[in-house]
Amino acid sequence: MNPSHIPELFPPGLMRHLQQLAQIDPALVVQDFSDPTAVEALGRADVLITGWGCPPLDARTLAAAPRLRAVLHAGGSVRHLVGEPFWERGLTLSSAVRANALPVAEYTLAMILLAGKDAFGLRERFRAEHVYPAPTEYAGVGNFGRRVGLIGASRVGRRVLELLRPLDLSVSLYDPYVDAAEAAKLGATPLNLDELLRTSGIVSVHAPDIPQTRRMLNRERLALIPDGGVLINTSRGALIDHTALTEHLVNGRLGAILDVTDPEPLPAESPLYHLPNVFLTPHIAGSLGNELARLGGTVVTELERMTTGLPPAHPVHRSELAISA
Repeated sequence: MNPSHIPELFPPGLMRHLQQLAQIDPALVVQDFSDPTAVEALGRADVLITGWGCPPLDARTLAAAPRLRAVLHAGGSVRHLVGEPFWERGLTLSSAVRANALPVAEYTLAMILLAGKDAFGLRERFRAEHVYPAPTEYAGVGNFGRRVGLIGASRVGRRVLELLRPLDLSVSLYDPYVDAAEAAKLGATPLNLDELLRTSGIVSVHAPDIPQTRRMLNRERLALIPDGGVLINTSRGALIDHTALTEHLVNGRLGAILDVTDPEPLPAESPLYHLPNVFLTPHIAGSLGNELARLGGTVVTELERMTTGLPPAHPVHRSELAISA
């Protein structure tokens, strides 16, 4: 992984625990598996701890690691990390994707509630006019009974549904892999994508970036969102046609809260940086700062399970990768 992540992923207490569980050199952090030091270490390794900045585990790398039993990933997606050679070896793979989903869901919850209060739009108006709007101008503002539509019952999506459950919101869900009974258990009304877009004042995207989902929110579907609707995206920018979205945002028909964009970051000349109905953040919804220790803690717990003969609590299965981030 990138060595810069080590202090936050494994602060002193976690690092001590890690060293109690395994023979590990905290100073040996590599980003190039062809480096002689890395090759020598791979030859002795039973477990590989990976994270952001790790190159793919290709056939040559795996051949250099004959003792390797497991890869514990201190991050979310592992699609870039493993391929056929990995699965052919029958190796164990674990990911901290569930831990990384938690701050994304928290960010989403905050943004849904702030969007429902029109906090960003009213802030811009207050900064410009320095006066309170008249009570009659708050029509349509508020979160009581507001319809929120979630696209994707991913790990993030499910956590968002859990966080929304105690609130007085009407929540709908689109996910082709979730049936009506499961949606009901999650606290949502299942709808097809077009109906969800037509009936939701706030739409939040939690689907993976796979061929079936790219540009799923195209020009025609964006037009289905009611006037004044807000689109939240913490997933991947490629799921949305940004040219079409920009048109809806420039003319003021929709608002957006975007933690991810396409491209990422947006070009300096993009009007989205300056629109009052757009709230942009620099890909911060996922784990960062002190939240990284949660990912490191997941790895330490997985390693502890291995030392006692238990299977990983957060395994990644080959069959999941076709429909996951």
